[in-house]
Amino acid sequence: MTTQLRPSLAACPACVAAPVEPAKPVPKDVQIALSLPGIHCSNCISTVERALQAHPGVEDARVNLTLKRALIKAEPDLRAADLIPVLERAGYEAHELDPGALSATQTDRAGRDLLMRLAVAGFASMNVMLLSVSVWSGASDATRDMFHWISAAIAMPAIAFSAQPFFVSAWSALKVKRLNMDVPIVLAIVLALVTSLWETSLSGEHAYFDAALTLTFFLLAGRYLDYRTRAVARSAAEELAALEVPRAIRLEDGREQEVPVAQLAVGDLILVRPGGRMPVDGEIFEGRSELDRSLLTGETLPAFAEPGLAVSAGEVNLTGPLVIRASAVGQETSLHRMADLVAIAESGRSRYTSLADSAAKLYAPGVHILSALSFLGWLVYSGDVRTALNIAAAVLIITCPCALGLAVPAVTTAASGRLFKKGMLIKHATALERLAEVDTVVFDKTGTLTAGTPELVNLGDISRDDLSVALALAQASSHPLSVSLTRAARAVDAEPAVVDDVAEVPGYGTEGVWQGKRVRLGRAAWVGATHGGQTSAWLAVGDRAPVSFLFTDALRHGAEETVAALKASGKQVMLISGDTTGAVEALANRLGIANWMAEALPQDKVARVQALAGQGKRILMVGDGLNDTAALAAAHVSISPASALDAARVASDIVLLGTDLSPIAGACDTAKKATRRIRENFQIATVYNVIAVPLAVAGLCSPLIAALAMSSSSITVSLNALRLR
Repeated sequence: MTTQLRPSLAACPACVAAPVEPAKPVPKDVQIALSLPGIHCSNCISTVERALQAHPGVEDARVNLTLKRALIKAEPDLRAADLIPVLERAGYEAHELDPGALSATQTDRAGRDLLMRLAVAGFASMNVMLLSVSVWSGASDATRDMFHWISAAIAMPAIAFSAQPFFVSAWSALKVKRLNMDVPIVLAIVLALVTSLWETSLSGEHAYFDAALTLTFFLLAGRYLDYRTRAVARSAAEELAALEVPRAIRLEDGREQEVPVAQLAVGDLILVRPGGRMPVDGEIFEGRSELDRSLLTGETLPAFAEPGLAVSAGEVNLTGPLVIRASAVGQETSLHRMADLVAIAESGRSRYTSLADSAAKLYAPGVHILSALSFLGWLVYSGDVRTALNIAAAVLIITCPCALGLAVPAVTTAASGRLFKKGMLIKHATALERLAEVDTVVFDKTGTLTAGTPELVNLGDISRDDLSVALALAQASSHPLSVSLTRAARAVDAEPAVVDDVAEVPGYGTEGVWQGKRVRLGRAAWVGATHGGQTSAWLAVGDRAPVSFLFTDALRHGAEETVAALKASGKQVMLISGDTTGAVEALANRLGIANWMAEALPQDKVARVQALAGQGKRILMVGDGLNDTAALAAAHVSISPASALDAARVASDIVLLGTDLSPIAGACDTAKKATRRIRENFQIATVYNVIAVPLAVAGLCSPLIAALAMSSSSITVSLNALRLR
């Protein structure tokens, strides 16, 4: 939704389809941190790093693709404001981040940790299986006992290390008196080890260390597979805090002093230069300019700024220097309050229970009770603790929810791979399950349904001379309409006229002298024209009647088809935007959206989403701006384009990698199919247990046979998941 921050900054063509590469190591003593929401591939990394390292004063620069950040080691007098234009010239959007507000790790520690535990479990299980082959081949007495004790020496520390995620998860659940999928898994592993140690100490023929290790390996493989199918979710509230301007220029007795924002107080006078972001909420004390408010309101066009106008932290000053008198600083600013809204909304989403954990609430108690009854029954029947323990272990192993544990990640992996080929990246573990439940879709306007950049629509009505004069004036301004006019004129090979004394008048437009006549390009009132309601810039040449350049916000590819497909599938479609009523109404009518809301502030958007949720609606929110982050986090499930602001992307569950909205409707269908596959896997696991459990309770399955049966059920579940492709 940020019109000024994104329009002409295009990343490399490979960005649309390239998968995420591993993050590069970064220097420890970083002085400057920049957010780079437009980078997507290794070519972007090398381009950004070369551009930064070529700048005087930069000692080292490293780009982290996973976190979309550049961390720069530089000389003390170098500032982020010096480097942002360097990256913009290279074609990349950049924003300064406050390194102190970022707590995300520099490396993917969780992924490496899981992979290490998986490797240990796999290596240990292979070695124990080799020892087991010797026992199965006829080793007996002292030789068999020696192999069992060696297996125990390998298995015990390997499982203590590798199965730690399951132990931690199970203990966390038990501490709050609930059951999750990891509780019966941990009991099965522990009981297999206890039974094996018991058998080994009594010089028994069978030990099941290989079964316990294999079980651990299978489950870790499923968990790692699930982990790698989506990006590591980061806190959007953290990102919002990092986007707050870390330093500001305070005016004291007419002198400029750069200070940390934390040192500002209410009543301070703060200088904000063109291109700078407001560090505080306040009121314009001096100066005239234009403000890009799309960051907070989503309004497409810049707003005229003059003394007395209230401004909010996060808004961007476009054309002229402004002096702001602070009225709210620190945690009282609108930007910080938005971060609080996002944090609250995210905490609500975390209470969603996955299908696997819902199944565990019913499954786990039954398994535990059945295993305990089997132990007591056989103890009473046979009087042999060893026999009763073996049968209880077999029951617990054969009913271990390995198949259930794999049911969700196997399907999620298949579905995520299918959606990735279509240009959608699944980030959150339960996003597919929640997407399948959606009955209402809420779209943002600017940057989501529309491209977020003005597009000149009446170029054919403009004379060649007027276009040349307008081009000469427009190319001297960074106003979004001027940028669009310049781009359109150059596309038809127009040449700028020779205009002398070109100067930009902050808040009004650009003027100069052409062939002895005063020429102006800007607001209607400034050039003596009557505004017709449509987005426009006006050119006045001498005493001639002003000429209008008309603009519209172009639709994204696939917008019309996506809205039509969602409505055809029975979903309610809504449009909520911070843009003006006229612009929102025109778009809603064009797309056939009957329910729309204009001029919505961030808190209005999240309040509307929460109100719909209170009516029992399952909402999919699609948005791209900072003003959408709280609503994205509050929705049942959310999608943002890859071109969205960093904070919006991390607040969403799914990222749309391309510029086409078409995959959204298909993703809803894929999510429903994935949910059906998950339920089918639960049914397969249930049928397997109905057949296998009576055999184990009757004493017809040893723990080893139970482990083999459990593995076969896991393979069946995985094969069923692959049908989704």
